Amino acid sequence: MAALFEGATLCALSVEQNNTESGIQGIELDRDDDHVVITDSKRSVTLYKVSDQKPLGSWTMKQGQRITCPAVYNSKTGEYVVVTDDKVIRVWKDDDINIDKAFKATVSADVWRIHSAPGQEPVILFHRGATRFLDMLLAEPQQDVENVISDDEVIRWSNLITSGKQQWVLFITEQKGEHFLHVQSLGDVTRAAYRLESTGSAPLSFSASARSGNLHILSLYPDGCVYESTVPMRLPGGVRAEALPLPRTLLLRLPLGGGALASASAVSLDAAHVAVVGVPHPSAGAGKDYLCIWNTNFQTLQAGKEMAGRIYGQLWCYHRKLYVPHGKALSVIPFECQKSSLAAALGKLKQSGGCEMAPPVPLPSWGAETHEDASAAGMETRRNKLTRKSHGASNVSVDQLIDQIKTGSEEDVQKAVASFISKSDLPGLQLAVGSLASALVARSLAEPSYYPHKVLVQLVHTQCLSHSVCPNLLKLALEKKDFALCQFCLQAFPDIPEALTCACLNVFLSTPNSELETVALETDSVAFMEGLSAATAPEDEEDEGKGTRQNGFSTTASQEESSCEAQPTPHQKPKLPIPMPLDMTRPIGLHRAVLLNEILQTPYSESFLLPHLKELTTPHVILYLQYLQFLYVKYYQDINTQVPALRSPTMTQIIDWVCLLVDAHFTVLVMAPEAKELLSGLHGFVKAQMKLFTDLGKIEGSLHALKKVKQSKDNGQYSIEVIELF
Repeated sequence: MAALFEGATLCALSVEQNNTESGIQGIELDRDDDHVVITDSKRSVTLYKVSDQKPLGSWTMKQGQRITCPAVYNSKTGEYVVVTDDKVIRVWKDDDINIDKAFKATVSADVWRIHSAPGQEPVILFHRGATRFLDMLLAEPQQDVENVISDDEVIRWSNLITSGKQQWVLFITEQKGEHFLHVQSLGDVTRAAYRLESTGSAPLSFSASARSGNLHILSLYPDGCVYESTVPMRLPGGVRAEALPLPRTLLLRLPLGGGALASASAVSLDAAHVAVVGVPHPSAGAGKDYLCIWNTNFQTLQAGKEMAGRIYGQLWCYHRKLYVPHGKALSVIPFECQKSSLAAALGKLKQSGGCEMAPPVPLPSWGAETHEDASAAGMETRRNKLTRKSHGASNVSVDQLIDQIKTGSEEDVQKAVASFISKSDLPGLQLAVGSLASALVARSLAEPSYYPHKVLVQLVHTQCLSHSVCPNLLKLALEKKDFALCQFCLQAFPDIPEALTCACLNVFLSTPNSELETVALETDSVAFMEGLSAATAPEDEEDEGKGTRQNGFSTTASQEESSCEAQPTPHQKPKLPIPMPLDMTRPIGLHRAVLLNEILQTPYSESFLLPHLKELTTPHVILYLQYLQFLYVKYYQDINTQVPALRSPTMTQIIDWVCLLVDAHFTVLVMAPEAKELLSGLHGFVKAQMKLFTDLGKIEGSLHALKKVKQSKDNGQYSIEVIELF
């Protein structure tokens, strides 16, 4: 899993109207992760303390001078280095007020960038591809600088990668529409050049990282595709006249909704997560740009934050903080990425109820093998190209299948998709299923008479889909009132927006029973209700007979006798009052209960869910609360003999939803006469629970003392032991 936390504005941007540039040339780390050096596109360099969001120092060039390379911090000497007018290198310290009086040296060739890493000497990269360490260059500024790239090649991006004591300078060049990757190892001064695969459009951004003995280069294209290329850290020896071909793997296909990216950027956060800015959120529609974190292993959207104003296609990442220029501000947004796992990516980690949520069906996408070597092999296969043919018997590509979906009949499409799923290499379905589902949904929206229910259910059951991969699927199922597909989506999708969850809830509550009872649903979540009759409302009468006492409740007494101060008669066990009738009937039909149970188990954020819950009508809120009340009572009735269902909601989930509904509609419920009895029952329940926990607290010390009592080892075959609690 991954999360984006609340950010802060580090500084304002001096952006002119209708300007597509942010005004920031670069952001570099200073002495630690709480200090950064920001170079603007005009004439100034500013040191900021991130935690305080305030500048600690600023240096400005003279009128007529321009900064042509972002400033960096030299951690070995405690100095700052910047390049002005392409060839003038300036070095100064914190206490230098006038940068023009600081040290400067003019070199013989134009400088492209200065790259610096903590504890390492800064490296100068020249426009023609040569590199020099800063101290060696300043010792002889006018030394000759060789040309590594041809005259018509232009550097578009560069970076310095470190791994242990090794360093590599990477830079991307463009020549006649083609892009090349140049890698230079600074340890043994070896170089290698690679030709990137051409797609007809120029990449929007690049990112690089080092792991597992390789250099990984990430590239984002206007069509929303994120590719990864891998170069070994040990570069090939010898000098080659031609660049080596560099294969790439499709890591992620971002859902763009039919448009193309114009100003976006992607940064690799770790081996399984990528941050992307300037892309639309799958659930927000067009016109809004977001900062998102995607899991590339499982193709799921993990976190998203809307970025107000214009996006400039710039993104920096330092020490779990993302720096994003947008609108007229530079924001700093902390993030966290946990270790990538299938359970986390699918939202199936332990819920608040304390029980682990298992997938409703097996996960065919990653096969049945559980060995580590099989899992690692599956991870590599999962990154195959979308159009690559499967390794099995199928000879139909995804693009060919999408073309058939656009024009074929529902029966033909169903057969083709079923054949593709059964014959394809299962790990390769991760990307393919999302494209197939999007094509089916797009045709269904364009042709109202076309609705391939069986095919969509097939794709959902592969467990390769999520809401972020195909955001219109659940909306389409709601529109068509395909409640079976809605149930499967609620079970399989871990990233359903709260607004859509409430839309499902509203439809489930408002649809007539006669329509719901005709739908074939999985009824695992209501297995404990089998044999119970449904009623239109809870019974008002209460059982006056005696019953067993379970979890602090007695099945005797009525609401009028529910005084928590009632004293037991002599020789009678003390009993707690009944806050709710234990013989109440189910207030809704069985199939409506199935769908509401899926809502109860859908992941949500309370702050995002509450505003949408307020849109529910009062009758729907009361009906839902009555059902939650019924669920709670039935959980405590026959609790010792009840067999847990596969997907039954937990007690904590039930109580959490009760609290959410009461919070969202408290005023209305208090004023509604039909809710009086319901609220009275809930109040009695809370009162009884408070007394129960108070009594438990009184004997807490005695219970702890029991743990310290030493049991006698010479008990024989039979013994009676009396323990007095004081």
